[in-house]
Amino acid sequence: MLNSKLPDVGVTIFTVMSRLAAEHQAVNLGQGYPDFDPDPELLSLVNRAMLDGHNQYAFMPGIAALREAIALKTTQLYGANYHADSDITVTSGATQALMTAILACVHPGDEVIVLEPNYDSYVPAIRLAGGIPVPVALTPPTPSHPTFRPDWDRVRAAITPRTRLLMINFPHNPTGAVLNDADLDALERIVAETGIYLISDEVYEHIVFDGVPHASVARRPALAARSFVISSFGKTFHTTGWKIGYCCAPANMTEEFRKVHQFMVFSVATPLQVGLAVFMAEPRHYLDLPAFYQTKRDQLAAGLATTRFKVLPSPGTFFLMADYSAVSDLPEAEFARWLTLNHGVAVIPIAAFYGDPHAATSNRQLVRFCFAKRAETLDLAIERLRRV
Repeated sequence: MLNSKLPDVGVTIFTVMSRLAAEHQAVNLGQGYPDFDPDPELLSLVNRAMLDGHNQYAFMPGIAALREAIALKTTQLYGANYHADSDITVTSGATQALMTAILACVHPGDEVIVLEPNYDSYVPAIRLAGGIPVPVALTPPTPSHPTFRPDWDRVRAAITPRTRLLMINFPHNPTGAVLNDADLDALERIVAETGIYLISDEVYEHIVFDGVPHASVARRPALAARSFVISSFGKTFHTTGWKIGYCCAPANMTEEFRKVHQFMVFSVATPLQVGLAVFMAEPRHYLDLPAFYQTKRDQLAAGLATTRFKVLPSPGTFFLMADYSAVSDLPEAEFARWLTLNHGVAVIPIAAFYGDPHAATSNRQLVRFCFAKRAETLDLAIERLRRV
């Protein structure tokens, strides 16, 4: 019998809930992907790249034009100074970038701090690298502070001489939390005191609301110098099925990153890179994203306000959380299943993003809704939720 490297890992909650949604004709507000097409101009550019013969292996780090476009964008938005040749690598989605960064710098026995709740690929990747995940819980919402937030004193206390990495993800999936300047100040102090490295998962960098700028670690030279900063074209341009992202890091860190990258995927789909490089020449394609998604957030929040769900603020991402305590006292996973089967709307339990999803501290009667959907999809979901 094969001795599993991940004996505790089964089918993800996203697969489970999406399958239930399909089987029961539910509106799927669970898995985080748009139900609308990307910009026709982008599709045309990728199609043209194929017809023009860009169909063979790309250069291992990514085509030069796309890396240059990424470097220009990060300079204009964050004042970052990433060199296209030595500091930027195009990846097969952000998940591959995360795995690559972890494998590049985590050795057996190294500790890696992860903030809970967290995206479900983090802990398995750490374990595959031989590392030891060290969970540190985000402070949960309160009436006076209704969003999750990091407790940097708690993070600092969890760091030991064996700590190699701190993984952060803001805007945060699943809670929608974002960082501010005070958070970056605290991170700078931690890095200066301990010398740890950061993986900053910033796939929702362009989906931050209410006029607030994204607090990328790339804004701070002291943080950028020790960070793998990861983003996703799939989230930014509504192309999650293309699986294309990128990683920015200093040259010495990128050198180690690419050693792993070349043996994971070697290179990423060439026509997609060619099309994206041209598409990025117009900044409005990502600068207009906050307003685009804020309209959808507000539509879903206003609709949920007419139901028995209590909406929590969503400062970023294309997710929002809602409290269902006025509806049911079921644990979150059971409630999500019940809602799908009985009312035809699929959601994701926040408890699924914790190491122990059955623990009382993981179950706060919260579920996550994805609003990256057409207006009519959101309207149908709201109509069904009003009957709950």
